[in-house]
Amino acid sequence: MDVKYPIGKLQVPEKVKSENIQEWLKEIETYTIRLRETVDTLSDEDLSKTYREGAWTVRQLVHHIADSQLNMYQRLKLALTDENPTVPAFDEEKWAILSDTKLPVESSIKMLEGINERIVSLGQSLTAEQLGRAFTHQTNGEITVATKVAKLAWHEEHHLAHIKIALSK
Repeated sequence: MDVKYPIGKLQVPEKVKSENIQEWLKEIETYTIRLRETVDTLSDEDLSKTYREGAWTVRQLVHHIADSQLNMYQRLKLALTDENPTVPAFDEEKWAILSDTKLPVESSIKMLEGINERIVSLGQSLTAEQLGRAFTHQTNGEITVATKVAKLAWHEEHHLAHIKIALSK
């Protein structure tokens, strides 16, 4: 297993179907329950563990997941309301060391509960036309709504796997 990509890299079918969207939304809908089960009783020592040398701590990962979902949710909404907007990248490394990442992980889990609830609600109403809408990421180019929904689910699972690896050490 590649610890950098413990669940593999994001793979999106060429033709995204309604079943794909529903599967990804179910993962997003249940994510905070699974994240809580993993991190709720952790000590400060456990929250300071990393899954590999030089990687973020479990605490930083939880805060990063919330930061990323927030950014990706905003991009999703922009793609649905604007005509192929250009969206900026955010410097994840710099965000990961800001003072708010020292807060208890509960603050980010609460954030995720609300963001994920909104993502699922929005995702359940997406039409085929909306799935094809896109935004242009400043660094990564054009990304469709369908791909963004896939990434929203994958990204959370990707980092939950990192957390579990860190905790198994």
